[in-house]
Amino acid sequence: MESLYILIPLSALLVLLIIGIFGWALSRGQFDDLEREGERILTDEAGPVDAGQARRED
Repeated sequence: MESLYILIPLSALLVLLIIGIFGWALSRGQFDDLEREGERILTDEAGPVDAGQARRED
């Protein structure tokens, strides 16, 4: 019975942490355009991810 005094507040803190992370992801725009990201892997664009991965033309 004494373990419930520890487990209930810990589970409440865990739920608040999960809700906080989800709210942070919403405010950062993580879920704005899901369909474009799903179609992006199907296209044949082989562009560089960043400038360090660009091909050098010698």
